[in-house]
Amino acid sequence: MNNDKLKIALLGNPNVGKSCIFNQLTGLRQKVGNFPGVTVDKKIGTAILSDNQKATIIDFPGTYSLYPTSSDERVVLNTFADPTSEDYPDVIIYIADITNLERHLLLLTQVKDLGLPIVLVLNMSDIAEKKGLVTDSDKLSKVLKVPIVTVNGRSGEGIDNLKTGILSVVDNNNIENIITYKPKQAEEVCIQEIKALNSSLSDYQASLWAHHFNELPFIDNSLKASIKSIVNKNDYADMRFQIDETLQRFNFITPLIQSAVKETLPKENFSLTDKIDAIVTHKYFGPLIFVAILLLVFQSIFSWASGPMDLIDEGMASLGEYLKAVLPEGWFTDLILDGVIAGLGGVLVFVPQITILFFLISLMEESGYMSRAVYMFDKIMMKFGMNGRSIIALISGGACAIPAVMSTRTIGNWKERMITIMVTPLISCSARIPVYAILVAFAVPDQTIGGIFNLQGLTFMGLYVLGVVATLLAGLVFKKILKADAPTFLAMELPSYKMPHWKNVALTVGEKVNTFVTEAGKVIIIVSIALWALATYGPGDNIEKAEVLAKEEAMNLNLNTTQTEDLVASKQLEASYVGILGKGIEPLFRPLGFDWKISIALVTSFAAREVFVGTMATIYSVGSSQEEIAPLRKQMAAAVNPTTGEHEFTRATAFSLMVFYVFAMQCMSTLAVVKRETKSWKWPAIQFAYMSALAYIGSLITYHIFL
Repeated sequence: MNNDKLKIALLGNPNVGKSCIFNQLTGLRQKVGNFPGVTVDKKIGTAILSDNQKATIIDFPGTYSLYPTSSDERVVLNTFADPTSEDYPDVIIYIADITNLERHLLLLTQVKDLGLPIVLVLNMSDIAEKKGLVTDSDKLSKVLKVPIVTVNGRSGEGIDNLKTGILSVVDNNNIENIITYKPKQAEEVCIQEIKALNSSLSDYQASLWAHHFNELPFIDNSLKASIKSIVNKNDYADMRFQIDETLQRFNFITPLIQSAVKETLPKENFSLTDKIDAIVTHKYFGPLIFVAILLLVFQSIFSWASGPMDLIDEGMASLGEYLKAVLPEGWFTDLILDGVIAGLGGVLVFVPQITILFFLISLMEESGYMSRAVYMFDKIMMKFGMNGRSIIALISGGACAIPAVMSTRTIGNWKERMITIMVTPLISCSARIPVYAILVAFAVPDQTIGGIFNLQGLTFMGLYVLGVVATLLAGLVFKKILKADAPTFLAMELPSYKMPHWKNVALTVGEKVNTFVTEAGKVIIIVSIALWALATYGPGDNIEKAEVLAKEEAMNLNLNTTQTEDLVASKQLEASYVGILGKGIEPLFRPLGFDWKISIALVTSFAAREVFVGTMATIYSVGSSQEEIAPLRKQMAAAVNPTTGEHEFTRATAFSLMVFYVFAMQCMSTLAVVKRETKSWKWPAIQFAYMSALAYIGSLITYHIFL
């Protein structure tokens, strides 16, 4: 046995408990990568099978057969139809839900035809026992010609037997075939002719090539042309042969299960799951319960995370103060304090929100509720190019787009996932609140409408509604533009309700947080350092001159120390590269009513939208009072253009700016996460471009309406 080369694939239908068994086998010895050429995550772990035997475990996406309907399922086909794939395994652990064996054995009979050693794992033995299901494993093993191990993936019971079973099939290397599908004459001819093109293929792999050659990425164009010629010459009926194969396999599976699985308890007319489903999937109660759960999720991200986020903020501030006290003055200290520490804080501050969101999502997944949510809302969301799981991301986006975008990993269909990622940042997140607050307070009078409604509150709500409408309309547009990787339809099994397995929840949350910190975090810190450099330095001695001029002006105006520091900061920012950039883009934003001061704030707030308020406070020399909206609002209202004598900041400017921030992608962290989730800079670039265009046009129209 070659310890270094033993590679094991974990296969099975969705919701059979593969993740539980993967976690039991690998513990914390796991990492996340991605399958070649696709955005699907590849979970890899190391299992210790014996004292001298380790193995690499690859957790493949759940699939019902080797005829895929999504990009996730296509990963399985692409690997098992290609014997040269880097992920092609030495052994397969096939997981089946022991309470639904008939349905779950279809894929097993297909991979059995690949000629690989297989260990069949019957999972969820605890649920089968409660249902009174008794399975004759010996009979199944004898007929299927595979060793069978019964496992409780949640408790770990039977895992040692599974390890022994793996070692046994590897040592014996005795693969016995069974016949569950007999190809027709035309198929047989095609199989042999395709095998003549590639002698390393098994009969069933050649059959898969005949069915899928156009979609298999590892087949070059000349080989595809040859296969196309073969299937056309032999009148290969792709769909009819798929149906015939499936029916033949079930003709083998169904009688086998009827003879091997017995029910020892009277069958319940309504199980506990049925009774719960009668309420949570009810036509009227179901949506209400779902909305209540989403409110809990939203509230958790929005409110419960605020305490830990404040602690992280304070901790990073204390770290900055400590380093400032012990490090010598100079550019390096400034880089550490205002670039690296600020960037690191910008990464860590999102960890509480990500942790809470994925903890709650994991609970919904583990308990079986998530499948019901998808079932209830899939039809509505499909009209906008998304699916039922998208609503979790959209609601979460109201707190923060970063965990919301990461939550789209639960969406299996590539097109629906991409649309959800692309439109989620249009939902107004909590970072927009400080911007909305100062702009609404500036532009909208604090008065009551209809005796109960506050006009500023209604305006606030209108901004959120505008974001929701834009999200749905953008979904419709992307639905038309993006090509589906497979027909979109809902075909899923509703699992039984069960208590979450806390070890799985902890491992899932840990993996998500680690992915964000290590991958998206790198981009965020780099951009943070770049923005620091642009805001700190300017050409030549501009910064030094700005400081001298500011101090002279402060002395003439008889300003106190704090006011002088604010004025110096304002002038230095104006003289920096960011200031020059802001003035450079002023002509572009002038039609929207934005002067160079607002343009500078737009550049700096790319780090995070809430930075807009701080930048405006610095520019208007109220930096030390930036936590209070009133001084800044007064300064903005009082500012007059010295050339024209007109007010620099008007109601039209404020409304224009509100609309701009509703639509604009002013968040480098979100772009970094989108890049990480899509494995490409193309999608964040498209997202930035279309949201910027939307913001510009919307802002332009708004400005001229209120002018």
